[in-house]
Amino acid sequence: MERAQERVSTSSANGSEGSGTALELLVHGVGGTTPQEMLNDPSTVRITGDDTAAVFRRAEDADAESRPQDYRDRPVQEAYVWCNLTSGNSARALWLLLLPFMVVNLAHWMRPDTRGRRRTVRLYGLLVRLAGLTLTVLLVAAACEVALDLAAWQCAGTRACAEQHSWLGFLSPDVSHDGWWSRPGRRLALAAVVPAALTGLLWYLSRRTWSAYESVQPMSHRAEPDEETGHSGLGSPGFWYGRRLVARLRAAHTAAGLLTVAAAVGSAAARHDRRPGGPGTLDVLGWLLLAAIAATAAVVLGVVCSRGRSENRVDQERDKHLVRGLPLAALALLLLAAVYAGWERPGWGSTGRLLGGGATFGGIALLQGALVIALAVVAHLLHRTHPDTRAAMRGLSGPAVATLGCALGGVMSGGVAQRVSDWLDGTGTSLAGPPVLLTWQASVIPVLLVVLIAFCGWLGRRAWLLRRTQLGEVQPDYPSEPTDAARTSRIATTRALATLTDRAPLLIAVVAGTTLLLGAGALVGAMTTDKVPARAAQDAYAFVHGAAQTAQALGSWLIGLGFVLFVTWGRRAYKDASARRTIGILWDVGTFWPRAAHPFAPPCYAERAVPDLTWRMATWTRATGGRLVISGHSQGSVLAAAAAWQLSPSDRSRVALLTYGSPIERLYGRWFPAHFGPAALTSLHHDVDCWRNLYRLTDPIGGPVRLPGDQEPEVDRKPLKDPLAYGRTAQHPLPAPILGHSDYQADPAFAEERERLLARLRPGVPTPRPEAGAQEDAGRSST
Repeated sequence: MERAQERVSTSSANGSEGSGTALELLVHGVGGTTPQEMLNDPSTVRITGDDTAAVFRRAEDADAESRPQDYRDRPVQEAYVWCNLTSGNSARALWLLLLPFMVVNLAHWMRPDTRGRRRTVRLYGLLVRLAGLTLTVLLVAAACEVALDLAAWQCAGTRACAEQHSWLGFLSPDVSHDGWWSRPGRRLALAAVVPAALTGLLWYLSRRTWSAYESVQPMSHRAEPDEETGHSGLGSPGFWYGRRLVARLRAAHTAAGLLTVAAAVGSAAARHDRRPGGPGTLDVLGWLLLAAIAATAAVVLGVVCSRGRSENRVDQERDKHLVRGLPLAALALLLLAAVYAGWERPGWGSTGRLLGGGATFGGIALLQGALVIALAVVAHLLHRTHPDTRAAMRGLSGPAVATLGCALGGVMSGGVAQRVSDWLDGTGTSLAGPPVLLTWQASVIPVLLVVLIAFCGWLGRRAWLLRRTQLGEVQPDYPSEPTDAARTSRIATTRALATLTDRAPLLIAVVAGTTLLLGAGALVGAMTTDKVPARAAQDAYAFVHGAAQTAQALGSWLIGLGFVLFVTWGRRAYKDASARRTIGILWDVGTFWPRAAHPFAPPCYAERAVPDLTWRMATWTRATGGRLVISGHSQGSVLAAAAAWQLSPSDRSRVALLTYGSPIERLYGRWFPAHFGPAALTSLHHDVDCWRNLYRLTDPIGGPVRLPGDQEPEVDRKPLKDPLAYGRTAQHPLPAPILGHSDYQADPAFAEERERLLARLRPGVPTPRPEAGAQEDAGRSST
């Protein structure tokens, strides 16, 4: 392997300038694959890269640059394998904990396409970052609820519960006979280790992935005017280098988590000291401690609000004092709060719930709702400035996804609290349980599921009606073939199901809107009654009372089931590589974007993959004079486009782009219009030498690019036949499978388009584009 790397680097530097050797750089899609499968050869060598992401060749092509005469009739094929960026070692299973953070981070990039509204764009980013901060506080507050309230305050303070759980006996005044740790403040101080450790774990995961991903510096190039980049930031020099912002946000969120724990510990003791006749000195110290916590929280808020991403340059500044000092200051306050709470206070006992829990969760829910509504207003204003008919939900996809992220965080937090409460209080009578709001939030889940099931039924009916339409459109694609009703039905059904992807915006809109309304109703019900739904409806009509009881019980059961499935899935992913790959598919789609809104989101693999591809393409075109086709399947096509944007204009004009099964317009263009909208894709089409796109009607992910206006040469080829043969033929003696999203290279059209792209390219300067008529004739002959 080392010899292969040495030969490639030497030949690139010393030989083949202007040789005309062509390169096809293959980039796989979601789920990953092996270099042997991509290159269709069992013998491959790694020519550059590491165990995380690398470029491979066939063993016989390792020194291709030194033998250009052997590659006049065929390109040198290379495979860029990046699947380990998202589904590598078993530590990836811990990323399930970060799912709400990933979702809210996606909302940052879903803003509508804008021009000339910089302040509004900054406000949009600020609102998403604040929503991300509330998720961090919510998760840590849930850990405080479990460790401080349910375990240390309620269970350890109740004799029956403490006797049932012997590991809490040393914290119980009755079981330990007033032992040193049995004082309420000391119990809280000791229990604070759990949420503090959770915060430390989040910091560690973010810091570890930061050094592996964001530390990779992209190839330097000059920033191009907006008019040349098509109003997309993907071509900006610093777009894929978010190291400074992630470090600042990580420091702020870590400090926010530690301050949440400090406030939970310190405020409980401070409330006891403020009672009439309480210790005056401790009362003053309590006020000073809370004031210091509030001041530090203001600094955290200022850091989150003060700065967004710097994309016009590669930002090398580190902000070392802030990155180190802010979390250390919060940790110091947490230690002071633990000492303050642990001070001897005669007569202090723990009864009922730990005060402040309900107000905390209610305040977070109210703030998240306000942020989402404000975000929707800003997104509407941005979309109205430059309307994009293809944008999902008319520009409101970002607020909708942010709503789902906040709801997911609430369900995870409430689920953990309720499951721990049920586990500690087996009889359900000795403990007060978690805050009422968490029970209300669980009770609305069955209603949400009813709405979701009804909508899915409507989608199924639409798909069935579309299938009936497709039954008449399959046979014309296979003329002179005998009709087979079963075969036609399978093809039509696959085509109809593939269209459900285009209904995703409507599904997200329904779920997000219903979630927002039900969440508001749960908040109002909890705050006005201060009772769980079943007790709040006790005096209502029998039907209402029964519905409330059913919703409360079913909601608790569903949260328990979801929690068990979540833990089981994570445990299986930790041990099973195939399960980790399944989780990796989710991250492939969700972690393409940099961590601009939440530093604890899973790392952005594109901050490694895009510079890798950019460096490879630039070094090849400069060393050999050009002739490079970057061939991307599925998510690989998105990486290929992002890497092409990062090239200099001269290098970009010597690269051809071949995409197949590509979601670049069908998903990214609709959900992320600011970066993959019509203007950006049109600009990419004009900047590269040529771009061809292949898709099938049976593909639920890939689709046409559909550039506006008359674009020449045309990007989209007519839909490929799937299956390749309707019945048995001499070329297909066995029934041809319906391929859908996979195995595009098995279609002869793939080789035709690749050869056509390679024929267009010449060493040095690209050939002129064909006339519209010639391109049209070529399109007819290819179909």
